[in-house]
Amino acid sequence: MRTEQDLDAGLKSPSKRVLNWLPTRMRWNSIYRKLFITYLALTALGTSFLAAYILWSFHGYFMRSRQADINTWANALSESVAEALAEDDLARATVTVQRYGQSEAVTLRIFNPQGRLLATSAPDQDRQVLNWLEVPGIAAALQKRATQGVAKGVLSNDDRLYSTVPIIRNGEFLGVLRMSITLEQFQRQFRNVALTVLGTLALTVVLCALISEWLARNMARPIQAMRNFAIQIGSGHLGEELSIQQADELGQLATELNRMSKRLASLDKERRAFLASVSHELRTPVSNVLVTVEALKSGASEEPELRDRFIQTVEDETKRLARLIHDLLDLGRLEAGVAPLEQQPVNLRDLVNRAVRAVESRMQSKGIGIQMDVANMQSQGDPERLLQAFMNILDNAIKHSIPDTQVFVVGRSQNGEAIVTIRDQGPGISEAALPHIFEQFYTADPSRQGSGTGLGLAIARRIVEAHQGTITAISPPGKGATFRIKLPCTNPAALAKANGVAE
Repeated sequence: MRTEQDLDAGLKSPSKRVLNWLPTRMRWNSIYRKLFITYLALTALGTSFLAAYILWSFHGYFMRSRQADINTWANALSESVAEALAEDDLARATVTVQRYGQSEAVTLRIFNPQGRLLATSAPDQDRQVLNWLEVPGIAAALQKRATQGVAKGVLSNDDRLYSTVPIIRNGEFLGVLRMSITLEQFQRQFRNVALTVLGTLALTVVLCALISEWLARNMARPIQAMRNFAIQIGSGHLGEELSIQQADELGQLATELNRMSKRLASLDKERRAFLASVSHELRTPVSNVLVTVEALKSGASEEPELRDRFIQTVEDETKRLARLIHDLLDLGRLEAGVAPLEQQPVNLRDLVNRAVRAVESRMQSKGIGIQMDVANMQSQGDPERLLQAFMNILDNAIKHSIPDTQVFVVGRSQNGEAIVTIRDQGPGISEAALPHIFEQFYTADPSRQGSGTGLGLAIARRIVEAHQGTITAISPPGKGATFRIKLPCTNPAALAKANGVAE
């Protein structure tokens, strides 16, 4: 039994150098690399999108929260300033601006309805501004529209969040209040958060890369082992077994590869045995013919009786060789599936009668009788091929029957099948030989040897199987051999009255 590690190392020897074997992780075109990159890319892409979404959500939430706070503060301060402006108490408005404004973090400004600066929390800076209408939000607020947003500082490049509201009391427009706060602290905090998220993302990618490497290796290892195993099979090393214990599609594929390897090994063994048997069977008649011809050339032709016997031998061996070649061709066509089979209704009783008539003279010459009891059964198939199958079985029964015995042929239909049973009263088949009698050239049991080619039963089985049927043999000790042929019955309803099957 081959393990995955055995298969990885099995083809490294010079005699099995099929591929340039490198470690799996170094083969850049390997399935390991593809799986690893796919897992890692999907992980990196997913975590990157998640990190970007978290940062975007955090930034948006903070900006909305701060904007809502500054709007609340701006509206509240505008109420307080409106009371002071309504009483022309600019000093009190200035105190309010100075109290709540900070020169850098929070800036408060109050403008009159004409856009002139009345009070500011950053007087030193604001003296340099010449046109306040260019400051974001001022022009809109002078039109009695509250505005908000993010803009650069009045005289700096730092980002600031602002809110500009009109100051109105009792329906009278008294001016504009603009409040802005710096975002530097938030941006610094956001950078720290972003760095933390990115660091977490990098750590996650590293961890996912390790997990992806483990998953890809575990996924690629059995695939690589199966590839190596398939290469070994292609190189002719059959009969090995792949050890992959997984309850998934890869495990099922490994099971099928093992089954294929065993089947190919069995077929290769049968092929070698077949070739050896064919060579032996062909060599015997050819050798006999050559020996006889040499004897005739050496002077045996001068004696009429000896010459006639030698010529008869040549004729017999030539016929035997012709039968063998014919049977081999038939068997080859049937196994290759290139022998065309006609599809037409076949009356099995008539077909069995034809087969019996064809071998009747041989039976009489050996003193063998026959008893027939075949019901009227209909099947579908090639009548000539089926006739050949029945004749081969009958021929086998005749060859191995004892003189003055009977051959019994019985046919019945049962459960939609036509069953024809042929039983002889010969010595029977040994228990050891019974599983092999349908193999080509099998003659291991001396009691079943005859003068044929040894292919008749093999051909009969191929013909029956080509008609979606089965053929089996049983042989109780000392009670002859019984062959049972089952074929699909095309008219079971018409034959429902037929009962029983011959044993």
